Amino acid sequence: MRIVVIGGTGLIGSQVVTRLGEHGHDAVPASPASGVDTITGEGVKEVLQGADVLVDVSNSPSFADDDVMSFFRTATGNLVEAARSAGVGHYVALSVVGAERLPDSGYLRAKVVQEKLIEESGLRHSIVRATQFFEFAVRIADSATSDGVVRLPDGGVQPIAAEDVASVVGRTAAGAPLDGVLEIGGPEVFGMDEWIRTVLTARADARQVVTDPSAQYFGTLLEQDSLVPGDGAELSSTSLADWLAR
Repeated sequence: MRIVVIGGTGLIGSQVVTRLGEHGHDAVPASPASGVDTITGEGVKEVLQGADVLVDVSNSPSFADDDVMSFFRTATGNLVEAARSAGVGHYVALSVVGAERLPDSGYLRAKVVQEKLIEESGLRHSIVRATQFFEFAVRIADSATSDGVVRLPDGGVQPIAAEDVASVVGRTAAGAPLDGVLEIGGPEVFGMDEWIRTVLTARADARQVVTDPSAQYFGTLLEQDSLVPGDGAELSSTSLADWLAR
């Protein structure tokens, strides 16, 4: 199959392209660097000609509320239009577990809009909602650092290795459309504070992680289950300890 991966040079996309190629598919990485810009529409229709599947693992370069909403609304609209025109048979998108439960977060509001545009497009589709990636732990710490102290809530999170996300996205792209949502997560539930503290300690990062239930996670307060996948989710086998050991 010819599978076009939007965001195909990023953390997840590059691994998806590699995995699909290893399984004999014609996996095409698409990004602004390759002349495909989902915001302006440049190159989008051209790269989707003859594609069986569109995989969207792109992300907004800015997490500011207005910027991220504009990105996902515009990019997804352009991709939906081009996919219809090209006769793409399967639209696969990567989203976030719990997005619909956390409307105070501008980023997560935008992901809900993205999902809705795909679901209402009339295209066969699969939406893979993943929990937070292990690889984003330091970025989360940086976003919550003030005066050298990391303040984070103790709401539950079930982080997952990026390679496991890429594996599920690739397998989903090569399979029949779900016309629905698949939730995925890691094998262990942590408090957000506990997870980040463990990673920083393993990396010899001296920052203190302070547990603060009123601290926000990208603009929203967290309940214990806000970012934890529900019943029926697919859980990977890579533990945090395994990932840190690598």
